[in-house]
Amino acid sequence: MNITVASAMMMSFSACQQASRENPLLQESTLPFGAPDFSKIEYDDYMPAFEAAIAQNRENIAKIVENQDSATFENTILPFEDSGRMLDRVSRTFFALVSADKTPEIADIEKQVRPMLTDLENEISFNKQLFERIRQVYDKEYQTLQGEDQKLLEEIYKSFVRRGALLPDDKMERMKEINLRISDLQQQWGTVLPDATNNAVVWVDKKEDLAGLSDADIAQCEKDAQSRGGKAPYAIVIINTTQQPILASLDNRELRKQVYDASIHRADGTGRFNTFPLVAEIAKLRAEQAEIMGYPNYASYSLEKTMAKTPENVYAFLKNLISKYTPKANAETQAIEDFARKTEGPDFQLQPYDRFYYSAKMKKELLNVSDDEVKPYFTVDSVLQNGVFYAANLVYGLTFKERKDIPLYHPDMKAFEVIDKDGKTKALFCCDYFRRPTKRGGAWMDGFSKQSRQWNQLPYIFNVCNNAKAPEGQPSLLTWDEVTTMFHEFGHALHGILSDCQYNRLSGTSVARDFVEMPSQFNESFASIPKVFDHYARHCETGQPMPADLKERMLQSINFQTAYALGENLAATCLDMAWHMLAVNDVPTADKAADFEAEALRQIGLLNDQIPPRYKTSYFNHVWGGGYAAGYYSYLWTEVLAVNIADVFAQRGALKPETGQEFRDKILSRGNTGDLMQMFTGFTGMAQPDASSLLKARGL
Repeated sequence: MNITVASAMMMSFSACQQASRENPLLQESTLPFGAPDFSKIEYDDYMPAFEAAIAQNRENIAKIVENQDSATFENTILPFEDSGRMLDRVSRTFFALVSADKTPEIADIEKQVRPMLTDLENEISFNKQLFERIRQVYDKEYQTLQGEDQKLLEEIYKSFVRRGALLPDDKMERMKEINLRISDLQQQWGTVLPDATNNAVVWVDKKEDLAGLSDADIAQCEKDAQSRGGKAPYAIVIINTTQQPILASLDNRELRKQVYDASIHRADGTGRFNTFPLVAEIAKLRAEQAEIMGYPNYASYSLEKTMAKTPENVYAFLKNLISKYTPKANAETQAIEDFARKTEGPDFQLQPYDRFYYSAKMKKELLNVSDDEVKPYFTVDSVLQNGVFYAANLVYGLTFKERKDIPLYHPDMKAFEVIDKDGKTKALFCCDYFRRPTKRGGAWMDGFSKQSRQWNQLPYIFNVCNNAKAPEGQPSLLTWDEVTTMFHEFGHALHGILSDCQYNRLSGTSVARDFVEMPSQFNESFASIPKVFDHYARHCETGQPMPADLKERMLQSINFQTAYALGENLAATCLDMAWHMLAVNDVPTADKAADFEAEALRQIGLLNDQIPPRYKTSYFNHVWGGGYAAGYYSYLWTEVLAVNIADVFAQRGALKPETGQEFRDKILSRGNTGDLMQMFTGFTGMAQPDASSLLKARGL
């Protein structure tokens, strides 16, 4: 059948369907918090909703431009802030599923929607009449406006300038083309990488090959095999990072090698699972964007709006850490190899797929603690309710009431009303903690709505993780890393939940990348505070708290051989920077990308088979699919901020409500309404962050 005719018939059918019922995405939700009604939303609702919301946004922009009155904050900036409200609602609902439940239907819709959204963004960004009105307001009113009004105007004006509003026509047209192409490439990345990761699963025929795994882990491998087509009785699923936690337990060395190789080569082979062509083109286009905007490289362009400001500042920070880290890392590697040789012989050569295995055995021998011993004390529900929520109650006075009347996009999810200490409802929070084939790897926070007094809108925030879900009737258990990840992501959630800002654009987590990870990294500190730890670390069968001796050994083990964790992060950070320090003509072709990666790590002193990057170039989603281009350093940068803030809490009483209220008032509630360094200084009293505390906090 002719494609055009077929498409017309499908559109006609869809239109008939829509005519027979109201599109729930286009109606103001009657549910609490304006929650999306996933009990009514159908796949066929998304495209008409996007089309209508985009059309409304265009109409709203046209009204601003056509206004014959002189441009003012009231008739230009405020209407611009409100112009895309419906589109914001539709986009937040849809893209939550793109990340967390990307069915084939959602993937097909995404292919159509992304270019539409990029076209709209280009239209608005390069609308000369619109920008002229915004510039008039900036020139006339910026000095007289105050507080959030002034900050809103500044953010809007500078966002137009950074996107190229002052460019000549020819360069403006090229920027539009680049924006469209990058959007298309990132959409491809968002499809190829999850497919490649799912394809990299390691199939296992015999149970005895899984020796070393716990019964629960073997049951999970069996469940993962069934959910992925059952090509063999067992499957080892590859998670998003380079190293795979399961390698700490697998006795079968050849299988460990298979799993590690599957991880590092998941997306650098041939055919449709090779992401290097996408990487090379995105990197080149970003370099061209920077060149058009008058910067030597994309890193210089991107970092201008961060706390770090320049690549030179980032590299000074990184090189200081590398110089102190390197001898620790070498000593750590040698210690693990020496330990392995006690059982494997003097000629044993430690390989990267051996490191976690022998490190775990070494930890067991030296500290007498293992993941299998502590995991029964870390159930998902207890960590959430008795840990994450409990700490938020002690420090910020928040309470959490489960809401079973809120329709969610997947049955694994739970929703909670967040109630402030004055008894008033503050937010809605929902969590989606278990992995599935339709969910991308990693963990994150987002929201179906952000807090805004201007819109009379309470935040509806969600956290997503990729924990293994136990078979029916059994508790889902976590490693310590997964426990701290839940606390981490809830730190982001608190940044959204406790926001108290006038404008949607400025609220919650709308801050620079090298500040946004601070509340989340700081929130991890509560996981090991004794009063909190004892409240959630309870045995899954008996409900008894973790015995004192096991608790002591487990907490001591947190900083056991931590050079690896710092090294993998440093290596990934330096890869990100290396790619984005390139001029257009220096970007390698796809077939040279792996060589470029190795050389970049060698030059900075981090080419180390034993401590590979946390994410290699070909599966570095933060950089190529997310918003962390030239920004992955922010995890280390903000860890310094977080450690400094944790020190202040410790000095004043880590769980004191007065300290929590001050942190809330001076940082968590303020979003992007002021200077971020001044916010940090206002709470800590420190003129500058103290980086020396980072190595100490990591036990180095």
